[in-house]
Amino acid sequence: MKKASLIFMVCCFLWGGVFSAFAQEAEQQKAEEISAADLLKIGNITYNPEGRRDPFRDLLAGSEMPETTGVEGVAGMLINDIVLIGVAKVRGKFQAIINGPQGFPNTINVGTKFADGFVLSIDESKVVFRQTKDRGVPLYRPKDITKEINPEER
Repeated sequence: MKKASLIFMVCCFLWGGVFSAFAQEAEQQKAEEISAADLLKIGNITYNPEGRRDPFRDLLAGSEMPETTGVEGVAGMLINDIVLIGVAKVRGKFQAIINGPQGFPNTINVGTKFADGFVLSIDESKVVFRQTKDRGVPLYRPKDITKEINPEER
């Protein structure tokens, strides 16, 4: 009889534990449903930064990015990217006709500035450039670069 009552008590204890687990799970689901419903009722959620940056705000909002980041035209070209097409004499002075990296022809005079130097001199068949920067870093000693027209093209 003692064994039967002991088994009965153990079964009741286990049975009550199972029911309590189910009851707790049901309460958690109900709490989650309530919190989701409360969030829908709240609508707009605000953030108080208290001196910190708001992590939800767009960092680029209100600022406009420039469309072009580099310098256009001859002033943005590098001397090594230039191809000399020809030289013309206009009003007693020489002008050179060059092609840039995009392939558009441009005319340059003595003193025309580029991204990494300027035009030092122009002769009948050659142009001398003075390179003062290399990859944006000023050179200790400037280099003179000579570009000539091919003899077949003269």
